[in-house]
Amino acid sequence: MERYYQPEIETASRDQLLAWQNERLVKQVRHVWEHVPYYRKKMEENGVAPEDIRSVEDLHKLPFLTKDDLRDAYPYGLLGKPLEDCVRIQSTSGTTGRRVVAFYTQHDVDLWEDCCARAITAAGGTREDVCHVCYGYGLFTGGPGLNGGSHKVGCLTLPMSSGNTDRQLQFMTDLGSTILCCTPSYAAYLAESIHERGLQDQIRLKAGIFGAEAWSEEMRRDIQEKLSIKAYDIYGLTETSGPGVAFECSEQTGMHINEDHFIAEIINPDTGEVLPEGSKGELVFTSITKEAFPLLRYRTRDICVLSRKPCSCGRTHVKMSKPMGRSDDMLIVKGVNVFPSQIETVLLEQGYPANYQIIVDRVHNSDTLEVMVEMTPENFSDSLGKITEMEKGLVAALKAMLGIYAKVRLVAPKTITRSEGKAVRVIDKRKI
Repeated sequence: MERYYQPEIETASRDQLLAWQNERLVKQVRHVWEHVPYYRKKMEENGVAPEDIRSVEDLHKLPFLTKDDLRDAYPYGLLGKPLEDCVRIQSTSGTTGRRVVAFYTQHDVDLWEDCCARAITAAGGTREDVCHVCYGYGLFTGGPGLNGGSHKVGCLTLPMSSGNTDRQLQFMTDLGSTILCCTPSYAAYLAESIHERGLQDQIRLKAGIFGAEAWSEEMRRDIQEKLSIKAYDIYGLTETSGPGVAFECSEQTGMHINEDHFIAEIINPDTGEVLPEGSKGELVFTSITKEAFPLLRYRTRDICVLSRKPCSCGRTHVKMSKPMGRSDDMLIVKGVNVFPSQIETVLLEQGYPANYQIIVDRVHNSDTLEVMVEMTPENFSDSLGKITEMEKGLVAALKAMLGIYAKVRLVAPKTITRSEGKAVRVIDKRKI
């Protein structure tokens, strides 16, 4: 039986959702016009005033916001509430340029935790569950968001944070963790560690909620099989609140966007044109309930598709596909668009683990693409001839997927550094 945290909202009619969005958008636009000079200036430069925005149909008239805007306005330039009304900040983990800092009132925190509670409940979470949160805490939104959502559901919450795998497994077995919240790469690492230690019979996990990095359907199946769980996707950005902007239900065919809080658009990343439903393009979010940091038409750079196809779970909120890459960090190699998820799919289909690195370089004005792949203990060999044959097989499979040649270098098991946070999948050495 499908569970809902807020059934009256999650299963609301399309008419009701649109009514909420229209009312909240008009109010939000007026709010930022009056309280955020940075927004007002951008709107004036685009010839837009609050009275021009009467419904969602007028959303396209508003200017876009980008991460550059957030950096330019750092720290307080986009603040929509007096600082004394704010109770928390969260920040992105980027290391270049000015950091992006997002502010929260208590109202903002409560709504964010509600969104995460919806995700946990959709994954089967109840007051009887033990929710094991090993996303990073602190400035990173993953830990605090799922921690708060778990409290709202009433789970016993283990605020483990990331790292210290021995301690993770001790608490997981001793306290009977049933729901695992972390990055998919760390879930794969934990699965590997559980099997190494022979702990499979002591693990009581039934579900995992994984996000913060790209992962493929093949990786999902691999994690589900090794941990004997159902793996759910979750999506969010620090800029818009954190995890819980969208989440997967039991159908596992996309993530429901919490439309009572966020309006989603798909645009052409080159022209900014709004594309019709079902089109592949860049995801844009407008936050209509957040008080302290109310972003309007924020360009996520994530490439995906939106769908309103009825869902068997009973939720009526629009679904977004798993992001298919990003419009800004997508790899263009020899003029071809290459997404790490494509490479991951090939590796897992060929029986290799999800630990790999993609190395892009430019030699004599020509792009090179190298994929370093770990062998499994089963297919590991000291025979140079056997390794060469295996590499040739992967080269052919990758060329069939990508349309270009990629050098493959097979390495011994455990050679590539495991990640307990976001996995570093791509190393781009090009100076372009």
